[in-house]
Amino acid sequence: MYEILTTDGRAKRARLTTVHGTIETPVFMNVATAAAIKGAVAAPELHDLKTEVMLCNTYHLHVRPGDDVVRKMGGVRKFSCWDGPVLTDSGGFQVFSLAKLRNISEEGVTFHSHIDGRKIFMGPEESMQIQSNLGSTIAMAFDECPNALSERDYVEKSVARTTRWLERCKTEMNRLNSLPDTLNPHQLLFGINQGAIYEDIRIRHAQAIAEMDLDGYAIGGLAVGETHEEMYRVIDAVVPYLPQNKPTYLMGVGTPANILEGVERGIDFFDCVYPSRNGRHGHVYTDHGHLNLFNAQYETDPRPIDENCGCPVCRHYSRAYLRHLLKANEMLGMRLCVMHNLYYYNNLMEEIRKAIEEHRFAEFKKEKLAGYAEHPVVNTPMRQRQ
Repeated sequence: MYEILTTDGRAKRARLTTVHGTIETPVFMNVATAAAIKGAVAAPELHDLKTEVMLCNTYHLHVRPGDDVVRKMGGVRKFSCWDGPVLTDSGGFQVFSLAKLRNISEEGVTFHSHIDGRKIFMGPEESMQIQSNLGSTIAMAFDECPNALSERDYVEKSVARTTRWLERCKTEMNRLNSLPDTLNPHQLLFGINQGAIYEDIRIRHAQAIAEMDLDGYAIGGLAVGETHEEMYRVIDAVVPYLPQNKPTYLMGVGTPANILEGVERGIDFFDCVYPSRNGRHGHVYTDHGHLNLFNAQYETDPRPIDENCGCPVCRHYSRAYLRHLLKANEMLGMRLCVMHNLYYYNNLMEEIRKAIEEHRFAEFKKEKLAGYAEHPVVNTPMRQRQ
């Protein structure tokens, strides 16, 4: 059940109650592509980092260790020792990211595994079956994610096929949830809006999928080549046409600034690899912007990463020690930076929820963006799923 508790402009403070626990929104989902956070952070530790939802990837878990293995081990939650909600991506993003290794047809997509080259077929039914085997809380519909700058004719055909695939996903999930041996018979299905940067295509697709009465709706195909301004323009255009009584998820986005802009436009769910991937390279987030701990200026800096942060890392370690670990290639340095970044993102969402409750989100956003401008992110890489 999804309940909007209060609003502040278009920003929503809501709650999604699931069979695996309650999700307070706006929420950032921590990306655990292969059922693990890259950076040696174990699932039970995620509670200390204020994690609400873990996100795992259907394609990657299908390839290794195999969704049949995960099912035999009791599903992805039991397998990974995470007791909270889990969202599984459908594998559709790999249609985009593995473009040189796949072939798309009406039935689905034929991949060549990025691990051993073996041929894999995945269509809407297969994606739903794999996600059912994983036993996730929320399953994403199988879609194609066209490049944001693709030609209009291609995007129109792709979106029409994605709509047909969504109908098949819904039918198959209903069938799977009715089976007596299904791991999670209460699995939720989120559909995905596509359409590149063409507002009219996006709006028509949003209207079409809104009629299917799904459990939630995502905006996909952004942060894949377009500018931030184009992304915000698409969100502004699409959100009003998605059901307001269902959660809205902006896939693969993004920086703290992106999240603030998304919340202001009515987004509930976010995910991105930035906190973990950047942390593994010594890049950390603070209220005063983005720091690169490899820089020489931190060699004898006794301060924590962020003096306003209450994470386990900032309570104990100095910038100087973290820089030493990173320079010495000690795994602990990478792990601690990832832990801090995950906490920072999750705590930011907690602060956002409070600001909406107190109807001061616009002021909160302005203050945060001013702080981030002190040390802006430079050359932030595009969205990835690993």
